[in-house]
Amino acid sequence: MWLLKSFFVVVIGVGLLTAGYFVFRSDKLSSNKDQQPSTFANAVFKLQFQDYSGNLVSLVDFKGKPLVINAWAARCPFCRKELVDFALAQQEIGGRAIIIAINRAETRDAAKKYTDELGVTEGLIFLLDPSDSFYKAIGGFSMPETIFADENGDIVIHKRGPMGKDEILQKIRNML
Repeated sequence: MWLLKSFFVVVIGVGLLTAGYFVFRSDKLSSNKDQQPSTFANAVFKLQFQDYSGNLVSLVDFKGKPLVINAWAARCPFCRKELVDFALAQQEIGGRAIIIAINRAETRDAAKKYTDELGVTEGLIFLLDPSDSFYKAIGGFSMPETIFADENGDIVIHKRGPMGKDEILQKIRNML
């Protein structure tokens, strides 16, 4: 019994250390855009997705303006409020930045039904990623995850976890 308890303590300790490492790493990446190599940004921007109409879309199509690119799923409880906040932020920021929400490997019907229920389908650019390539490319491990890219396509912030409208707007304004 003692051995089993010791094992669980070690596993929990390693898990906490690993989570702490990734949180620290995420904060460091968020604070300095030079720590994200341009080859990483180029790889992310070359990925292709589908919009709700079935058209192929690449993130490079949106270069030239600051971008906020969010990975979300209907199964994510935090995404519900965040998608509404993203739509409100997009409305407030106007065309000075573009917010793109990339669905993580769910069907078009499931994703669109979810965004329709939230009333945000028309307020954001929604893309489908059946292979979850965006989430994998950014090294995702939490939900939701968001990257902020400047007008050149350089990733300046990688935010893990949910944000409210005020935080979203603050990060966008810092890029403008």
